Amino acid sequence: MVNSVVLVGRLATDPEMRYTPNGVAVTSFRLAVNRLARRDQPAEERQADFFDIVTWRQTAEFCGNYLSKGALVSVEGRLQARSWETQDGQRRRNVEVVAFRVNALESRAQRERRQQTAAGDAEESPPPDEEAPPPGDPFVDE
Repeated sequence: MVNSVVLVGRLATDPEMRYTPNGVAVTSFRLAVNRLARRDQPAEERQADFFDIVTWRQTAEFCGNYLSKGALVSVEGRLQARSWETQDGQRRRNVEVVAFRVNALESRAQRERRQQTAAGDAEESPPPDEEAPPPGDPFVDE
């Protein structure tokens, strides 16, 4: 049996880096991956899927220190299902990608241009009504 995932997409959120009580770095973020579309399909009709990504140790430090929302990356890892009970007694379940490799697919100059463009757009457009839900708590399983 094989549990392997390879995704290419853009970060939908800034990476959130934390450390476990033992000092191990863990970073989580959401990745937006465009679905394959026909060539004649307009860009506004294309759809994306969103994945919760969790990275550990050196990969987590790389993601936390060098990546930001909008960065184009490739992610290699495995699927992991987690379940937990909320404070009000409801069972929750989440499937996430535990990544062992994350590669930036754009140069520093491309990243800086994208960030400058995004900063200019943010000044001109109103903030979104709501944010994407945060990834699950990565401290449950390692």
